[in-house]
Amino acid sequence: MAAQSPSPDGLEGVVAAHTVLSEVDGQAGRLIIRGCSLDDLAGRTSFEALTGLLFDGFFPDLPEDLTPALGQARAEVFAQVAHLDADLATRTPVEAVRALMARLEDGDDLATALRLVAAPAVFTPAVVRVQAGQTPLAPDPEAGHAADILHMLHGAPARPEEVAGLDTYLVTVSDHGLNASTFAARVVASTRAGLTSAALAGLSALKGPLHGGAPGPVIEMLDEIGAPQNARAWIEAALARKERLMGFGHRIYRVRDPRADALKGPVRALAAATGGGRVAFAEAVEAAALDILKAHKPDRPLDTNVEFYTALLLEALAFPPSAFTCVFAMGRVAGWMAHAREQIAGGRLIRPQSVYVGPVPRQAA
Repeated sequence: MAAQSPSPDGLEGVVAAHTVLSEVDGQAGRLIIRGCSLDDLAGRTSFEALTGLLFDGFFPDLPEDLTPALGQARAEVFAQVAHLDADLATRTPVEAVRALMARLEDGDDLATALRLVAAPAVFTPAVVRVQAGQTPLAPDPEAGHAADILHMLHGAPARPEEVAGLDTYLVTVSDHGLNASTFAARVVASTRAGLTSAALAGLSALKGPLHGGAPGPVIEMLDEIGAPQNARAWIEAALARKERLMGFGHRIYRVRDPRADALKGPVRALAAATGGGRVAFAEAVEAAALDILKAHKPDRPLDTNVEFYTALLLEALAFPPSAFTCVFAMGRVAGWMAHAREQIAGGRLIRPQSVYVGPVPRQAA
């Protein structure tokens, strides 16, 4: 049997798609979405406009402004909240949201895509409220996407800084190359299963703690540290136990994650507007962590990643940590839909090869 070179672990370095949607430059710490740097999009472009940018060229009936259509999609998917029963409400928010999304029709047109973009935005506040003993609130089709999400969550109009913070977050996480959830969505889309199936595959991959399930533990870390003066001792002890330091390091980025920079401003603005938050404390922890990581692993760059400031932002917006992955999905689903349509347009079923390394049957004498 001829020897074959095994593929790199985790398909590292293997090109699985050609895309016009996004590029992650890990060496330069740069994220490009549809030809625009994240630095030029975050805080300057609304999520509705960013979704339109991602969808451009993939849907023939795409309107110039998606705001009214996305508002109508939120109103349409709210009907599924009636199926959020007592049993489903005992599940984790991401599992409950996934179950509600599975009730949506599996088409491949713009209306289906917009309902799927709307789904986590509507279902997450509903699940959070039901789990808190409150009644879900219907969306307002006339409101902006981020403002409506916060109103459905809290039952009151959100501050401008809160709306801007969530809107920036949704834009920032909307697409990020061929990550695990996006690849899962593209694989399913390549089978022509439909956009709902692709979105459910993406959400299932995002659920994992090595992908979208990571921001919640950042809050746990900050809670355990408690105060700035405790940071160095806590971090040193965690590293001595060979534990991963949540919010630091990234598989792709070898310098600072540009998404962390995009979110730092909105987090500070929220803290300044509300007079609360723990930005100063978190920055002290960040500084201590970066200093210690540099000393412990001088040959392996480990910088702040998007999880760190995501946790602070979503905490300031009063999303429970259990729902952080769902909020991530609110933004990333736009990217999943664009990648799914791009994959369908390419017409190729994704079918990689594997290298068999098991036992070989004995030949008959």
